[in-house]
Amino acid sequence: MDYELPYRPTTGFDGLYGLELTELSDRLAVAQVEVRDELKQPFGLVHGGVFAAIAESLASIASAAAVAPSGRTAVGLSNQTSFLRPITAGTIHARAERKHAGRTTWVWEVEISGDDGRLCVLTRMTVAIRDARL
Repeated sequence: MDYELPYRPTTGFDGLYGLELTELSDRLAVAQVEVRDELKQPFGLVHGGVFAAIAESLASIASAAAVAPSGRTAVGLSNQTSFLRPITAGTIHARAERKHAGRTTWVWEVEISGDDGRLCVLTRMTVAIRDARL
């Protein structure tokens, strides 16, 4: 899987909420999302599901890109997201760092911040690595 960076999906859920992938390797993935009213819950905060989706997408895309050349694929297995402070405007900044690369699971830690650089969301993302089905 080759991604020309910056990569903005035009289809699927990632395209719907506006993910923009700016850095990608087998150890690190970085992305951003512009805050829009459609991403907010009724109290004006970015919805927690958006943060969980960003974390899962970063970890899954980076894992899949790394294992695809060997005929394998990657899918989200576990998403443990803690919301520390809200984001209400500006840009969501996300950085996923791989912590473990095993034969059947990879574990990522994803930090999400606002424009001020303060940590807002912390996610531990486990990705299942499997043989690709044809």
